[in-house]
Amino acid sequence: MPKNRNTFSFLARRSRRAASWVVHRGWAWAQEAGAVTAEHPGRLRFGAIGEGTRLAFPQGTVFGEPWIELGEHCIIGEQVTLTAGMMPDLDLGPEPILTLGDGVVLGRGSHVIADTTVSIGSDTYCGPYVYITSTNHSYDDPHEPVGKQWPRMEPVEIGPGCWIGTGAVILPGARLGRNVVVAAGAVVRGEVPDHAVVAGAPARVVRSWDPEKGWQPPLRTPAPVPIPEGVTPEQLLALADLEQEPGAR
Repeated sequence: MPKNRNTFSFLARRSRRAASWVVHRGWAWAQEAGAVTAEHPGRLRFGAIGEGTRLAFPQGTVFGEPWIELGEHCIIGEQVTLTAGMMPDLDLGPEPILTLGDGVVLGRGSHVIADTTVSIGSDTYCGPYVYITSTNHSYDDPHEPVGKQWPRMEPVEIGPGCWIGTGAVILPGARLGRNVVVAAGAVVRGEVPDHAVVAGAPARVVRSWDPEKGWQPPLRTPAPVPIPEGVTPEQLLALADLEQEPGAR
């Protein structure tokens, strides 16, 4: 009896491993087949989608894509929502509503809701679960449910080279300059100047760049040192091993 039990346990483990392998291989195939690119747009017909841009599978909610223009080499993570207009099947006119420049990255689970114009500049990186919207609920009438009142809409503009941290919210009317850093969880409204760091809810400028004095207040850590050109991966591994040896420092 123990021998039979061991045999059954062995076969069960082997069966689970086989099933796991099949599931993972199948999911990897689905991720590859379901990704959206300029060459393989699937059901989505964007106003423009540049070379090298890829929307990972599974996609979030996407509608109004004729009024969405994506630049080249953008990375759109899984479950990212991209919408133009308040609902599907509306005629939004001749101009794009939502535009992404070249090299934009939208992290997993992010939302970009463009009921009126939203533009994200080239090489802007967004962490996961960032929320960017041009629409906000109004509550002018105290007797009407907030969700039934007509919303307010204001354009959103995010300059090139920005970094927007995990869970940040960019509200209607926000205008971010070039190379702005938005801290994780910040709630941004209004105008943010070039080369500023904002944090908090509501967000405020906590650090900015002065051409003469540099960063104010000064950075607390030294700037990273880039890897010199020509250094091979093997050399980097050897250096890491050397640093781990006792007395290397």
